[in-house]
Amino acid sequence: MKQQDFEERYSPLWARIENYLAGYEKNTIPQTQSSADDSPQQFDLPAAYRDLCQQLAMAKERQYTSYLVTRLNQLVMACHQRVYQQQSVNKNRWLDFIIRGFPCALREQARFVWLACGLFLAPALVMGLGCYWNDALIYAVMSPEQVLQIEAMYDPANRVLGRERGSDSDLLMFGYYIKNNIGIAFRTFASGIVFGLGSIFFLVFNGVFLGAVFGQLTRVGFAVTFYPFVIGHGAFELTAIVFAGAAGLMLGHSLVNPGNISRRAALQQAGRNAMKIMYGTFLMLVIAAFLEAFWSSSTTVSMEVKLAVGALFWLLVISYCVLAGRGTHTDSREVVR
Repeated sequence: MKQQDFEERYSPLWARIENYLAGYEKNTIPQTQSSADDSPQQFDLPAAYRDLCQQLAMAKERQYTSYLVTRLNQLVMACHQRVYQQQSVNKNRWLDFIIRGFPCALREQARFVWLACGLFLAPALVMGLGCYWNDALIYAVMSPEQVLQIEAMYDPANRVLGRERGSDSDLLMFGYYIKNNIGIAFRTFASGIVFGLGSIFFLVFNGVFLGAVFGQLTRVGFAVTFYPFVIGHGAFELTAIVFAGAAGLMLGHSLVNPGNISRRAALQQAGRNAMKIMYGTFLMLVIAAFLEAFWSSSTTVSMEVKLAVGALFWLLVISYCVLAGRGTHTDSREVVR
């Protein structure tokens, strides 16, 4: 390719990059991008930067004029600085979201959080007491084989708790717990699209199942292993399930009561607000999976230490949700876009 043809082919992209870097109000997407949106927010600078690097390499290899090589080299350097500056800003946004944005988003949607908490805890309490007092009630929720399996998982004689003897390593269980926990949370959230009924079902179902396990294991005398096991990671896992349910209820409420806007617009708005909660929820589930795999399952740590650390985790989580981000003017809508 001759230099003239090379410049004619790629100069529109270079001009767009120069305009973008100069802070022009109006920018267009490079021809390598397939988008009808010409707004600066939609300009894919990293993709343009990669294309530009390839074009600079081609210009050097083909020994085009020093003027062209210098121009492209300056553009590459300017793009490099802007791309990595944007990445630094995004990192700061995520840090700000974790410190302030997520707890502020929870408090903004407190009514849904409290409703989800009630839908989860009330069935758990009722079922837990029922299974403790009535040894046959557990079989209304689980099969006899499932009951035996759960009891075997928390047998005080086990080398590790929470799974059967001879099972996979802690690292593999960490991956399993992430998959399992995030799957539960996602179903609880996404099913809220059915006018909130799906989220209500999963909150109640998980509450009933968890309550049945608590009641049965307490009744058979495995409380000394079960409660120290769940108290640590439960601070993150159980609250995350409630938060996922709250996000799902937000979706359902937007469809049931859209207000003065269309249901589609209300759902889009609720979805943006709900995702702020879900981002934090997924992070909590990763933390819970790590604790469950490497801390909760250990039998070398005493029951007293596990209970004390678990109580500390619950205090930290509650304090974070209630107090973090207060006294600041950070708007959680600007943290994660």
